[in-house]
Amino acid sequence: MATLPKKESRAPNTCLGLDTNYGDGLEREHSRKPDHKRPEHYGVGDPTTPFSSDGSHLSSRGRISKWFWDLAEEGYRTYHMDEYDEDKNPNLSQSDMLQVKPSLLQYPDWRGHLFLREEVARFLSFYCRSPAPLKPENVVVLNGCASLFSALATVLCEVGEAFLIPAPYYGAITQHVYLYGNVQLVCVYLDSEVTGLDTRPFQLTVEKLEVALQGANAEGVKVKGLILINPQNPLGDIYSPGELREYLEFAKRHELHVVVDEVYMLSVFEESLGYHSVLSLERLPDPQRTHVMWATSKDFGMSGLRFGTLYTENRDVATAVASLCRYHGLSGLVQHQVAQLLQDRDWINQVYLPENHARLKAAHAYVSGELRALGIPFLSRGAGFFIWVDLRKYLPKATFEEERLLWRRFLDKKVLLSFGKAFECKEPGWFRLVFSDKAHRLRLGMQRIRKVLTGTLRVAEDPPSSRTQEPRGQHI
Repeated sequence: MATLPKKESRAPNTCLGLDTNYGDGLEREHSRKPDHKRPEHYGVGDPTTPFSSDGSHLSSRGRISKWFWDLAEEGYRTYHMDEYDEDKNPNLSQSDMLQVKPSLLQYPDWRGHLFLREEVARFLSFYCRSPAPLKPENVVVLNGCASLFSALATVLCEVGEAFLIPAPYYGAITQHVYLYGNVQLVCVYLDSEVTGLDTRPFQLTVEKLEVALQGANAEGVKVKGLILINPQNPLGDIYSPGELREYLEFAKRHELHVVVDEVYMLSVFEESLGYHSVLSLERLPDPQRTHVMWATSKDFGMSGLRFGTLYTENRDVATAVASLCRYHGLSGLVQHQVAQLLQDRDWINQVYLPENHARLKAAHAYVSGELRALGIPFLSRGAGFFIWVDLRKYLPKATFEEERLLWRRFLDKKVLLSFGKAFECKEPGWFRLVFSDKAHRLRLGMQRIRKVLTGTLRVAEDPPSSRTQEPRGQHI
């Protein structure tokens, strides 16, 4: 949740960014879908469509880069220009994290210093529960998962080729793979409809992957890989070992690379969910085409540190990505700090993770309770920082234009949500709400959300009802 200061209010001036998993009452309201001449099961992305070609000193790539900054980052920039911040966050202050050795000031191995890669391998072996110890020679470190997506797109795909990705998905991946690599995304569209006792909203199946792949092929788009986010952003879905194996077997049949983003793997705060990393599988169907990424940005709340890591058994892929680390590498000082953090297993296990999970669980319980009180359906799985909220009944018409207008009303009231179109959700009216914040900020943010929704002049009339089914494994 992000909040901005609000001058007209006596409450603390903040712009809360409620930006958002699985939840409550979804099946009590049937999907109001926009009219389509045919069902949309997949979509080949074209990031160039919004750009004009007139009056610019920039190249076509420059215009694309500028568009992402001007439009896609608008809400986030607004939040940062007027951000509520009553306290300053403490800096890292452990003495062993502040050492400056001469060797840290020299050019490193572009894959990362060996001491860090060894520590990453041990860390992932433990927390991913790998059947055998992971190898430091299969580790590459660089400055965040954004750079890693960009590097992998560049070394795995030719210009104009594509990855499959289940949608809705974290929308920034579009620019990560396109700006440098000129790689497209083919959306595997998921919908909220529950079709049986063994199904859940926005469920990914192999059948949907097959349909999207065949559709892309029919349009002449060569698909080179599949991107999976686990836990999923924005849905908070956690794939079971059986589902993971099905997706990997699908990819093997079609000789596709699989990029698995596990950046929220330590942020599963509902213990009953039983998260499984892809690296925990006994045997990977195609280890040479399976590439796993993780970072400190989410699980440790250190997005400014800019640390990300790749684990792949494909030495050619590791070497090619490492070559790009010349432009995306980490300073020796940061590498030393990350190594010190990752090796402090006692603090992580006994102090940090229990406290972090308890706070996430409490914040999630508060926000989900407020949403229930407002009669708002939502999805939440007990993982990640966000809740996927169904605000379709507040749209006068089921269009993305109305969705954006509602988003703008939230922003005008100093609360930042993310609208569904930013995640390529095909159903207008879904919003991601981030709950990983302090209690008083959450209260303020929910007050502002309530004011926007109760003040909405027009609400969709008489949405049709539908059957009720709780998604399995869900804590509410």
